[in-house]
Amino acid sequence: MLKILGRNNSSNVQKVIWACEEMGLAYEREDIGGPFGGNQEPEYLAMNPNGVIPTIVDNDFVLWESNVIVRYLSDKHRPNVLSPQNPAERAIAEQWMDWQQTAVGPAMVPVFWGLVRTPVAERDQGAISAGRDRYEFFMTMLDNRLSESAYIAGEQFSMGDIPIGIMAYRWFTLDMERAELPHLARWYDNLSGRAAFKNHIMIGLT
Repeated sequence: MLKILGRNNSSNVQKVIWACEEMGLAYEREDIGGPFGGNQEPEYLAMNPNGVIPTIVDNDFVLWESNVIVRYLSDKHRPNVLSPQNPAERAIAEQWMDWQQTAVGPAMVPVFWGLVRTPVAERDQGAISAGRDRYEFFMTMLDNRLSESAYIAGEQFSMGDIPIGIMAYRWFTLDMERAELPHLARWYDNLSGRAAFKNHIMIGLT
């Protein structure tokens, strides 16, 4: 049985859950991290020395880094479902998956922490505003990409949509001003119709 270690409201854990649900993979999940703790215990650090979530245990194979986990599960368990078989489409999917980690995620974090995790009286409005502007810059890039195809890597839903889809949920849910981005909105509406997205991503921000 595949085991996912990490709380279900973590964006990085949600990537893995979403991928598993799309592929129909059976899994068990254990609450680790945040209010549940456990991610700094020696047993966990022996598996993931970063002390962050998620980590998966697939039989006797241990793996961390959320986007890598999504790629691994897609390739091993359900080829042709989430992993594009065309080399160019595969590269595009991976390109935007990496972009989520290096660009969108760092822009989103100060906005999320400022608006969701910080009491109103303690908020740094300057940092929130600067983060929101950067976030919008990257969402505009994504909107431009989605003017060219139905999904991130092409005309079919793939693993490339998963990490960015989770960032898009936060974009549309956080209490802030947003530019009108029609291609992004169309793609997001399509994601919102998927059962795995509705049941495991659209669960509120905490």
